[in-house]
Amino acid sequence: MAKGPHKFEFEVIEGWEKLPEGMSFVEVAGVAVDSRDRVHVFCRGEWPVIVFDKEGRFLNAWGKGVFSSPHGIFIDSDDTVYLSDDFDHTVRIFGIEGGLKMMLGKPGAAAETGYKVDESPVLFAGNPFNRVTNVARGHNGDLYISDGYGNARVHRFAPDGTHLTSWGRPGSGPGEFNLPHGIAIDSAGRVYVADRENSRVQIFSANGVFLNSWDWVGRPNDIFIDDQDFIHIAELAWSKKVHYHVHDKAMQHPPVGHDPVARVTVCDPDGKIVARFGGPDPILPGNFIAPHGLWCDSRGDLYVGEVIVRGGAVALLAPLTPHAFQKFRRSGG
Repeated sequence: MAKGPHKFEFEVIEGWEKLPEGMSFVEVAGVAVDSRDRVHVFCRGEWPVIVFDKEGRFLNAWGKGVFSSPHGIFIDSDDTVYLSDDFDHTVRIFGIEGGLKMMLGKPGAAAETGYKVDESPVLFAGNPFNRVTNVARGHNGDLYISDGYGNARVHRFAPDGTHLTSWGRPGSGPGEFNLPHGIAIDSAGRVYVADRENSRVQIFSANGVFLNSWDWVGRPNDIFIDDQDFIHIAELAWSKKVHYHVHDKAMQHPPVGHDPVARVTVCDPDGKIVARFGGPDPILPGNFIAPHGLWCDSRGDLYVGEVIVRGGAVALLAPLTPHAFQKFRRSGG
């Protein structure tokens, strides 16, 4: 567990990634780092998984034609890759070079929750999955999956893919969700859920018992917990106008006392903030437009992906070209 006083600083490293000519991220839904510090970018371009070495040199790309809508990525200690597809309602599990091992969910088959695009929000909790968002692996190998835009639940699966249990329902009370978007597990087995449109992180036991809630975050999109239990949170916040749809109960304005700026916050397991960065001008390097996924390597350096197309930033900021991916070097601590 993280103990004692800490203060981290993060410096943006511009131009870190060396993409081959003609290859584009388009936008980056998620990022994860394997045991050899190879950086796997899960994006919405022609090649959904693009892999770099720790110096930013291109190594490989795979997944072309497989995904409807890349959303979340997780790599476990065995270098197994878990990829969620929110339009396809599936989680696909791959080897590190891209060979498919298992799939959870049925392609194109959404669980019944009352959710209908342009018609209705999530009305009741459903089975796996309806626009599934992200995955985390527990220390015993069980999978915890946040689900998602069209559901309001966390699902727990055994390593062999057996569905064990689920918890949550639509709402804003303890253990209720309004878009569970990111998920992570600390060294004690506690489950952290980015409850985005309630603007909070909820913390549960491994069995889904509610423990605590942090209400100081601004529309959290993703959570990464490092090997010292420092919690990194990508906050979408309100850096641009939030459009309301009848099927999406988005929090359109920040609660009193909340900063409207998109940012990354790092805290300890008690919720004490040790770093926070991201400024009001989102186009500048080191600031954020729509931070959607994040991960740290073995040195503590941070990688952040942003959804600049679906989030509307490309159209909003034209003719300027917003960044979809940034690396930050960490110091201090």
